[in-house]
Amino acid sequence: MNRELPPLNALRAFEAAARLQSISRAGEELHVTHGAVSRQIRALEEQLGVSLFDKDGRGVKLTDAGMRLRDAASDAFERLRGVCAELRQRQDGAPFVLGCPGSLLARWFIPRLDRLNRELPELRLQLSASEGELDPRRPGVDATLCFAAPPWPADMQVHELDIERIGPVLSPRFAGYARLQGAPAATLLDEPLLHTASRPQAWPQWAAAQGLEPARLQQGQGFEHLYYLLEAAAAGLGVAIAPQPLVADDLAAGRLVAPWGFVATEARLALWVPGRVRDPRAERLAAWLTRELQA
Repeated sequence: MNRELPPLNALRAFEAAARLQSISRAGEELHVTHGAVSRQIRALEEQLGVSLFDKDGRGVKLTDAGMRLRDAASDAFERLRGVCAELRQRQDGAPFVLGCPGSLLARWFIPRLDRLNRELPELRLQLSASEGELDPRRPGVDATLCFAAPPWPADMQVHELDIERIGPVLSPRFAGYARLQGAPAATLLDEPLLHTASRPQAWPQWAAAQGLEPARLQQGQGFEHLYYLLEAAAAGLGVAIAPQPLVADDLAAGRLVAPWGFVATEARLALWVPGRVRDPRAERLAAWLTRELQA
């Protein structure tokens, strides 16, 4: 006995036509033509070896075999609709868990969190911070926001939000501020530079983009995390380097200045979403993040 199920599209076309008692109305519900529904039903009849509809004037009526299949199909599709609605409701009611580096969270995300909650209240955002290596595939996280360079893995949906731009920053409170303000970028080759173990490539990348020899850079005070590095710069301890979004508010307030501007790297600030499922919440968050970064 052949227990293989017929194609789902054929069963959907039949179920709609049987429930609505009209092939034309079934086509309207499924957003296809009358002829497309008829072809699906004929293919289903051929596969099953029975007639499912008889002509009844200008319309059709179910045969005995058609009524049996209608009852089974209606029950199956109704159960599927119910389960899908329940799953959507669960997803809409659950918080959206976002992984994010602690420095990005503290210096860019939290100052904008109140606005995000007002504009996307349905998101019920829950933040998971880390300064270590972020794994966007780890259980319990719906998406991860981080700086990374392409190519992107095939098993992830990656929403590119902005090009990473990095640049040196210092505080007007820094003892060497007057000397460095207006000086060429090469002046920093003689300056002990604040640096962080979490972004060791940042200073060499910036120097290379400026046409300077990275090997000539001098390492000053080091910090474990980028957040501490920028707090040290704001306190006037020296010249640090950072992605532009993380110091945007400090620059606007005058707590930090960026005399040499910012240069683009190969990295992108991106929202990573596991590719196994499409989550409309992630798409709404990506659109909101893009608007904020542009603003």
